[in-house]
This record gives sequence, structure tokens and C-alpha cells, in this order.
Amino acid sequence: MLDPIGEHELLLFWTQFTLLLVVARSLGHLFRRVGQPAVVGELAAGLLIGPSVFARVLPGTAEWLFPGSLAESAPILTVAWLGVALLLVETGFETDLALLRRLGKQAAAVSIGSLVVPLVLGFVVGWLMPSALFVGHAGSRFTFAAFIAVAMSISALPVVARILGEMDLMRRNIGQVTVAAAMVNDLVGWILLGILAGIVTSGGVDLQATAFTIAAIAGFFGFALTVGQRMTNTVLRVSRQVSDGLTGPLTVTMVVVLVAATITQAIGVEAVLGAFVAGIVIGRSPYQHPEVRRIIELLAAAVFAPIFFASAGIYVDLGAVASGEGLFWAVVVIAVATLTKLVGSYAGARLGGMPNRYGLAIGVGLNARGAMEIVLATIAFGLGVFSQDAYTIVVLMAIVTSLMAPPLLRRALRGEQPKGEEAQRLAREEILAGSVVASTSRALLPTRGGMNSRLAAEAMDLLLLPEAAVSVLTVHTPGLADDACRCDEAQREMSEQLTDRTLERRRVTSDDPAEAILQEAELGYGLVALGMTEEFRDTHELSGVLRELISRTRVPLLLVRGAQRGFEIAHTRRILVPATGVRHGRAAEEIGAVLATRLDAALDLVHVVARSDRGADTGQRQPVAVGHPGEGSEVAAQSLLDQAVERARRFGVEARSSVRTGAVTPEALLAAGTDLGSDLIVISTRSRAVEGRPFLGHGAEYLLEHAPQTVVAVIFPPEGENNSG
Repeated sequence: MLDPIGEHELLLFWTQFTLLLVVARSLGHLFRRVGQPAVVGELAAGLLIGPSVFARVLPGTAEWLFPGSLAESAPILTVAWLGVALLLVETGFETDLALLRRLGKQAAAVSIGSLVVPLVLGFVVGWLMPSALFVGHAGSRFTFAAFIAVAMSISALPVVARILGEMDLMRRNIGQVTVAAAMVNDLVGWILLGILAGIVTSGGVDLQATAFTIAAIAGFFGFALTVGQRMTNTVLRVSRQVSDGLTGPLTVTMVVVLVAATITQAIGVEAVLGAFVAGIVIGRSPYQHPEVRRIIELLAAAVFAPIFFASAGIYVDLGAVASGEGLFWAVVVIAVATLTKLVGSYAGARLGGMPNRYGLAIGVGLNARGAMEIVLATIAFGLGVFSQDAYTIVVLMAIVTSLMAPPLLRRALRGEQPKGEEAQRLAREEILAGSVVASTSRALLPTRGGMNSRLAAEAMDLLLLPEAAVSVLTVHTPGLADDACRCDEAQREMSEQLTDRTLERRRVTSDDPAEAILQEAELGYGLVALGMTEEFRDTHELSGVLRELISRTRVPLLLVRGAQRGFEIAHTRRILVPATGVRHGRAAEEIGAVLATRLDAALDLVHVVARSDRGADTGQRQPVAVGHPGEGSEVAAQSLLDQAVERARRFGVEARSSVRTGAVTPEALLAAGTDLGSDLIVISTRSRAVEGRPFLGHGAEYLLEHAPQTVVAVIFPPEGENNSG
């Protein structure tokens, strides 16, 4: 049974919690205002409240507030350890294993240099430090030196990422290499930390016990990233299906973290390693909820991490290293840690073919130890490997290196501008980031097979970035024979169009196909691609399933209606896009530009000026054409087209533009398509309900019904219901 906490212990807990949180958050905010990481201010809170200041000024009050017994320390330290776990989950979120593979030679060279040099020289320094002063009661010279080596080798990925983000360098080549190297530093560092913790827990360097620890860590990583990944995907998917809000996904996320932390603690390699791996697994899951991730990051930043850093600072006694020998070794450790990381990173960058300036900047960025160093020091102190003096020195190293990194990195890269291929890539990524299609990491393709579905799959394959995944969904009607359903045939048919892409096949059984598709679409997809039903060619009526999807989905739809059998989008030679001047209309311009680039096709941007003097006024006036008819409207239209042409140019395509006039906008567009010889029309619209049915706008519906060309339409949900991304 659990023993209840006494009234005095509860009073101490609430007092400690309140004081640490208020002081830590206040100083963190103050440090951030002056351009420093908040973690430094939060650590400073512990220095003020701990033995360095508070205990010297008000020793009696400090003794009452932090008495040191287990019963009175355990509650607040439990909160602090939750902060550690959430910090490592965040770090796992930021660890992109695909990025590590993609950056290749440069990232590998920097990672090796920034790890090996600090590890080797850090071990030497740790070995030379006086055991009587710095080695804890459970440590040996070897384990102490190894912990110092790991402390010098790791980098604080969250701090590095935050500094690079504030300087708008995350997408630059130097930013990506720095982040990749920091990921490797952390990944290797936590693995080494797990091995060392296992060695200390087992009572010394025992080859059999060490081999078991290494095998246990390898087995845990292997299981987590394979079977564990699939299990996590399944439970996250189910949680999003059965829960209307965030409570289900948030609970599942925290349970995955706690289970992973429990497993690694049980095998003797510290719970933080499990939390870190859980963060990687959850971050890789296609069913993670972005809002859940944001909630965890907010909880960590606002409450739990400040408590951890402040409580870590409480154990720091600056007076303990004020003696001649303590101060000497503090200077040595900080100097060696800084120089080895700088030299190792610089050497790795130069071997990777990067310029001198980038090598220095990467070394400066990776020097920020921040939160990760504090976690390592706390673990080493808790295991009895570090004495309080050693703990204080390592925490000081974290503070000093984190303080140095932002101003030195800004100075190293001051005035540095991207050039050549990097500048072009960044310009294109800036456009793609706001694109409804190109920014999609997961797309859904519901299908029953047929020509229009094949065209939708082909269009989506051309438009999505190579790393985007596609799920092909078929809905089986209960009681219907498999050969009558054609689900397997439809899956194979679509898979042939998506051969070089990460593909998931899903088959569900339901007598309500629209509801089944809508439920699937809510599981984190950024786009749903659909082919018009084959009957539309004759009836010009949307099917009941399509009407339901257009009415209720909160995800943008990519709807494709083919012109004739045998046509493939790959055969397109001329693409027509209406330049409407409205914001959602840019999606059509982007799709047209991407397809023109991929297919080496011509792109025509056409704006129709609605003129009531050219026939009956249908009300299909574009924003720039409102006012008196005449030359002014056409000048404004040309200005709008010039902007659209410039956007297309940034995708690498030279578009032609023209202004058309007419009373009925879609008829004028059809005439333009005939004159120009277009074989593909791309449009975008926003759906709305009219008399109980979805309405796409007169122009969009007219083109879908009457255009002799293949039509690709992007349909956005009604204003305020877009749930993409």
C-alpha cells in the first residue's frame, strides 16, 4: 500500500514547487530577452535558491525549505525527473533519422570529428582530475573519466535547434549539417550514457555485464524502431479514431513514453534513454497528432523543464570550486570542452568540403551543451560517480558553453548569404512551405479503380515531394464477394502508379464509404486525392459519396476528371491555369507550375475580365475586374498576371500570360483552352453549402462538366474548417 504524504511534506512540496517555478520562469524570460537561452536563466534560479546564494544569506530558511531527507525531497525531484523525460522526448521529436541519411558525407565528417576529439581528450582530462576531490562514492577513475568524456562530446540539440531557428538558419546547408551532427552527438551520447550507467549499476567493469548492457540497449533500439514503431502507430491510430479530441492521443503518447522509460530503467540504463527513443518513435509515426506534440513541448517549457533546471542548480555550490584546485580544474574542463568541440567540428567540416567560416560556425553551434549536459551531470551525481564539486564543474560547463554559443554564432555568420544552388533551393522551399500539395507529408487516395482514379494517383505522384507517403484506401461493402468488390484489383492498379513512393495499402469494411473515408482522412493526412466517378461523364452529377466528402471533409481534396480514355497526365504538353487573384487560387498556379516543370510542358496563365457589355452578366467577376469596364480593369489584370508569372518562374518554369474578356468567365476560359491547344486545366475553389448540397462555384462546376480537357481541381473546405498539415 502507498503511505500518504504528511501535511508538512505537502507544505514543503507546494512551497518548493511555487518558488522554483516562479524564479526559474522569471529568470528564463529575462535571459531570453537579452538573447540567451532560457535554460541558462532557469539554471541561474537554482544557483540563487541553492547553497551558492540563498543558503549563505538565509541559512535557517534554506534548511527548512530544502531539508535534504528523502521523504521531503522525493516529491519535487519526481516532478523534476518528469521534466527530464519530457526534455528527452522533445529531443527525440527533433531527431530526424532520414536527415542523417540524406546529408551523407558532410554530416558524417562533422559528426565524427565533433564526437571523437572531445571523447578522447575528455577521457584524458577526466583521468587526470584528482579522485579525492571529484570522484563520487560509487565511481572509479575509469567510470568518472568516461562520464567526463561523454559530457564533453554531447551537444544540446534543443538549444542548437533554437539558436539556428532564431537566426533563420534551420534550412540552410550549415544549419542542416549542424543539426544532423547534434543529433548524432546526442544519439551516441545517450547510448554511451546507458552503457556507463549499466556498468556503474553492476558494480564495475565486468565484461559479461557490460556485454549484456550493450546487447540490451541494441535490442531495445532494434525493437523500438521496428515492432515498437508498428505498435505505436497502431495505438496512436486507434486513439485518433475513438477520441474526438486530444485526450486519447495525448494519453497514448505519454503511455508510450512511460513504458519505454520503465523498460530502460529496468535494464539498468536510465529512463531518459527510453524517453529519448520514445520521442524518436512517436515523431516518426504518421499518426502522431501535431497538437499533442505542441502540448508536450508547452508542458515541458512552461512547467516541468524549469523545475528540473532550477532543482539541478540547487545542487551547485560555487563556493566548492572557489578554492585554487577546484577553480583550476573548472577552467581546464571548460577550456578543453570548448576547444575540442571547436577543433573536432572544424576538422570534420573541412574534411567534408565545407569552407573555413562554416567549420568555425558549426563548432560554435555544437559547443552549446545546455539541457543535455545537465541531465548527464544529474544522472552521474545520482549514481554516485560525480562528487558535488565535479557536478558543479560540469553544470558550469553547460552554462558557459550555452552562454557563448548564441553571440559567437551570430558573429561567425554575420552577413553570410546563401548563394548558387542553395539560394535556389531556399527560394523554392519558401514557396513549397505554403503549398497545400507540396508541403503534404501524407496523402490519402480512396479508390474503386478506374481511369479517373488512375489519373488522380498519377497527378498526386507527380505533385508530392519524393519523401511524402501515400495511403491507398478501398472500402469493401459487407456481404459483397471479393471479385464483385474489385478492392484488390483497385489496390494493385493504384500501386502501379505509385511505384517509387512509400505506400500503405488499407482496406476497410463499411456500408457507408463516405464515412469510412472521412474517418481515415482525419488521421493526419494533408491531402485527399479522388477520381471523379465514371458515371459523371454521362450524368454530370456528383456521386453521393463525393457530395458527402466535399461537404464534410476538413482536408483539401484533389479531384481529377479525365477527358478521354487512354489519356495520361504524363502526355500533357500544355497546361491552362486561371489566374484568379484570390488566395486559394494560388494552389492551382502552384500545381500547374509543378506539373509543367516535371512534364516539361508549357504553362498558360489566363485571367478573364468579366465584361457585362460582352453578353449576359453571370456575376462571375474577378476581384481586379470590379469597377468600370475598360482599360483600367485590363491593366490591373495584367499586373495580377505578372505576379503569377513571377511565382511560376520561382518553380523553374517560364509561363505565358494573357487577359481574356467575356461575360461568362468559364466559357471564356474554355475558348482560351481551345485557342491555346491546352490538354490539361488546373483550377482551385472553395466549397460551400447551397440548399443542402455542396457548391463549388459556377465556374468550377461548369469546367468540370463541359471542358474537353482533363481537369484537375483543388477543393478547399469552407473557410475555418481547413485541417490540413
